[in-house]
Amino acid sequence: MNRTLFAKEMRSGAFVTVIIAGVLALYIATIASMFDPALGESLDAMMQSMPDLFSAFGMAKPSTTLLDFLLNYLYGFLLTTFPLVLVLILVNKLVVRYLDRGTMAYLLATPVSRVRIAATLAGVLACMLVLLMAATWVLEAGSAELLFPGELDMAGLARANAGLLGLWLAMAGLCFLSACAFSNVSLALWAGGGACILSFLVQMVSQVGEKFEFLKYATPLTLFDAYGLAANDAAAWAGAAALYGAAAVLFSAGVAVFSRRDLNV
Repeated sequence: MNRTLFAKEMRSGAFVTVIIAGVLALYIATIASMFDPALGESLDAMMQSMPDLFSAFGMAKPSTTLLDFLLNYLYGFLLTTFPLVLVLILVNKLVVRYLDRGTMAYLLATPVSRVRIAATLAGVLACMLVLLMAATWVLEAGSAELLFPGELDMAGLARANAGLLGLWLAMAGLCFLSACAFSNVSLALWAGGGACILSFLVQMVSQVGEKFEFLKYATPLTLFDAYGLAANDAAAWAGAAALYGAAAVLFSAGVAVFSRRDLNV
């Protein structure tokens, strides 16, 4: 890993990461403040009136505790889709834009191997997601303690976030591999991103009634079980481990492809 390049790209990606963290902070604080028995009854009534819609967005689970409430209204959609937006922006900045503008030649002209360059760019992407997760964790815990002191199961939240980070890294690894593998700019950015979006759509369909439940096996998102992780379920941990393993394989494949491909720079 090249320290100079790493520091440069970390500074370059910090602004958009802070923006995404700010958006998530707004949603987290809003959702946490909604944990109220009276409002909970209203939400349950809305859920019963539109069960398919709530199920599609992964918000149809009963919420008797503050942790369940956060898992239901944050982890089914918001905390999976917004990080994907960050991943796509960062992949574009870190890899696609360099190749599209021909400025990758400047990096390749330095006495730094392609493997180190690719590993550095992958490291920046992973570090940004780790920082976003740390910010998310602090925001969740801080909002809960400020509004409902002692109500949140911190250990359960930590386990759910550990699995969520694995999902983020797996999506990032797929998008990074896509950016390294394709010379066409649109394919480089959207082959991996499109696959992630398709996975979200398949998951949404699988959650609407029993007729399409079998589709959950067609998407890797099923490996992330926030409720199972919060409850310290062994199967949920196995799914999280699979996501981390997939992330490692995808990032490694991206570095390998980048180091061997013919770059027209």
